[in-house]
Order: sequence, then structure tokens, then C-alpha cells
Amino acid sequence: MEFSNNYIGINPPLENLENKDSLDVIVNMGPQHPSTHGVFRLVLWIDGEVITKAEPHIGYLHRGSEKLCESELYSQVISLFDRIDYLSNLNMELGFCAAVEKLMEIDIPDRAWYIRTILCELNRIASHLLFYGVFGLDAGAMTPILYGFRDREKIQAVFESVTGARMMHNFIRIGGIKEDVGPDFKKDVEKLLSTLKTSIDECDELLSGNEVFLARTKGVGVIEKQTALDFGLSGPTLRGSGVAEDIRISDPYGIYDRFDFKIPVGSTGDSWDRYYVRVEEMRQSIEIIEQALNQMPEGPILGNVRRLIKPPKGETYVRTETPRGDFGVFLVSDGTDKPYRVKVRAPSFSNLLALTKMLENSYVADSVVILGSLDIVLGEVDR
Repeated sequence: MEFSNNYIGINPPLENLENKDSLDVIVNMGPQHPSTHGVFRLVLWIDGEVITKAEPHIGYLHRGSEKLCESELYSQVISLFDRIDYLSNLNMELGFCAAVEKLMEIDIPDRAWYIRTILCELNRIASHLLFYGVFGLDAGAMTPILYGFRDREKIQAVFESVTGARMMHNFIRIGGIKEDVGPDFKKDVEKLLSTLKTSIDECDELLSGNEVFLARTKGVGVIEKQTALDFGLSGPTLRGSGVAEDIRISDPYGIYDRFDFKIPVGSTGDSWDRYYVRVEEMRQSIEIIEQALNQMPEGPILGNVRRLIKPPKGETYVRTETPRGDFGVFLVSDGTDKPYRVKVRAPSFSNLLALTKMLENSYVADSVVILGSLDIVLGEVDR
């Protein structure tokens, strides 16, 4: 076979490449990509195997949730919040109900607060178990997701027995909860906690010290303490950088000031720290639930609230600590039975801001691990 000496093609001839600057290759990750944790697009500028620039694109899951709240009754808005962070539904419901309750100055019965707290902390564990399994997949390990889903399913079964739904619970009400728990609730949760303690230890032993997992996560996606604060990070992502900030302690709401628990923090702010903070948080949530079960009194589960909610004119802002961080609800009332304005401060949205910084000068192979360590939920980001 003979070849012409004349160059024909789209690439420059090899002899012309000498002393030329290299060009970055632009790669699209998503929005249909299995590793983007939702409908999320990440544009990467790559020099060889190194990322020189990253540009996240969001909005593919935007449904106008905040605007929809303006046309719904206050009691109907709760089900819209179920769908914001669809992995921590009960924490979402609590944030909105707490904002309305603060505006209306409603006294919540103690029993309702204890049941709320127990369910929200179980929801935190369920969310972190999903993170554990999926993050293992991001790092190339298959077994962790089997462990994570095995234990998450047990929590979902308790939710189903209490609320009647596996995920979209619509259980927390303005003034309390929808209905009281059954007579076996305490026994069932205690049995679940006993299982979870062993299961979390198994998960920890399986993955945390694995040599390959350490190589994939240690020193990868580092964000230092001051930089994390500058970007407005919160939750486990912020605590992984060594900042001991947890709204349940720094600005306690509900009955969290009655419990004794610790704030796990990392030291270097890398992907492994963000991972292990969540593992330790599951253990702390178990501590909170055990104390809540022992302290839970008998009594009513709903405060003195009219069926048709009409807060007075005014505005308020409430913060809660969800599995992903500082979740804020800004609520404006015009005195009618529907909110005038609802604005959400979503932790995943703020945590994503730091992604461009974290990906700079990282390897392409590490981009999925770094993104996974943020544990974003796109329903909360895009709303």
C-alpha cells in the first residue's frame, strides 16, 4: 500500500506540531451520565489527563417548586417540599413547617417534636447509607452499595409503617404530625438501631480502610477550611474541612438542645474526610434517636391549629440541619391561606459552587469521586 506525501485530513501533519502549544480538549460529562448523581452537566477542559477548568451546568430538573408554593394551601405545600431533596423528605417537611410555626408562634407538643426528631434522624441515616453505597461505586467498589441498600431498606420499612409511604411521606404537619405512632414504634426502632449499629460497623470495616479506596480519595478534591467558608459550604462538606458547624448545636431548633451528641469533623478537607464524616454522623444520629426514645413522653401530637392555616402578615427565616447541610426557608405571608413567597436556601446548590475550585488540576478519573463526595441532590439544586 502506498501513501501520498501530500497531507489530507483534519489533523495537522506531525512535522508541524513541533514547538506548538497544546490545546485543551473539551469533554461533556452529562447531562445523561450515570455518575453525575442526577440530571447534571459538567463541562471539563482537559490537558492530557489533567482538568484545567470545569464549568457546572444546572437547571435540567428545574420545576419551579418555589413558584408553585404560591398557588397552594399551606397544608399542600408540604408535599411539594417532599420532592425538593427527595432523599431526606422528612427533613424537608420539617423545614417548611417550622417556618410557618415560627410565623404563627405555635406551641408544638413535646411528643410531636420527639417523633419528628426520631424520624428526621432516621432519614439522615438512610440518606447517608445511600451516599455510602453510591460513593463506593464512584470509587470503583461494587459491594458497598449492596450493604448500604440492605440497611437503608430496613429504615424505609419503618417509615412505611409510620407514614404509609416509602419516600413522599407528607407526614409532618404545621403544629405537629399527621397521626400518632403505633404501640410497637419504640420496640421496632430499638430493634432497628441494634441492627444499624452492627451494619454501620460492617460498612466502615468494608470500605473506609481499603487500600484502593484510600488511594482514590485521600488527598483528592481538597478544599481548605477558609476556602470552604468563603464558598458558603455547609453540612458534612464543610465539616470535612475541619469546621465544627452544625445548626443542631450552633443554632438549635426543636428539642436538639436536650440531647448529648458530637460533631464529627475532618482534618484535610479531602474526599475521604467528607466520606468519613458521614459515616460518623450515622453513629451520632443513633445516639440522638436512643436518647429521644428514652425521653419521649405521652400526650397530644398536634398543637392548637385551625384546619385552614392563615399565618399573620409578615416574614420569617428558619434554618435546619439536613443530611446535606444548612437548609433555610424564607417565608412571606400576606395573611391569606396561601404563601405570598417561599424561597429555599439549598445546601447542595451552595456546595456545588466549590466544585470548580476542587476540580482544578485534578485528574479526569478523580472528577467523579470529587463530585460524589459532595453528595448533591439535583431536585434540591434546581428546584
